[in-house]
Amino acid sequence: MKPLTMLICVGAASISILGAILTKTNPNQTKYEEYALDKMTTYLKTDVCNKTPSFLEKLIKVNCEEMLQSAMPHLKELITTTTNRQDYLIFSIYRTEIKLDSVIPGYKFETVGALNQFYTFNAEQK
Repeated sequence: MKPLTMLICVGAASISILGAILTKTNPNQTKYEEYALDKMTTYLKTDVCNKTPSFLEKLIKVNCEEMLQSAMPHLKELITTTTNRQDYLIFSIYRTEIKLDSVIPGYKFETVGALNQFYTFNAEQK
C-alpha cells in the first residue's frame, strides 16, 4: 500500500472515530436542564440569598434558601418551557430566554453542549 493511501485511510478512520465519540457524547435536553437548574440555583443562593439582609428575611418571615427549595419544580419547568435546542449531531446549542413580565428583567443564555459538557458562551440581561 502506498504511504499516501495509508495516510488517507488512517485519517478517514480517525475522523470517523472522532465523529462517533462526539455523537455518542452529545448531551440531551434533560442533561442541559439539570445543568441550567444547577447554575440558576447556585446563582440565586450566592448572589440573591447571601445578599438579602437577615433583617429583611425576619421582616417577611421567610428563609431565602427554603423559599428557593420550594420553588425548584417551578424553576425546572421554567427552564424546560423557555429552552430551544438545536441539535447538530456532534454538538447541540441551547438557547434559554426567560422573560417573566415587564417589571422583572429577562435573561438570555446560549450554551453549547458537547463531550457531556456544557459551556455557556453568552449570558445577557434583556
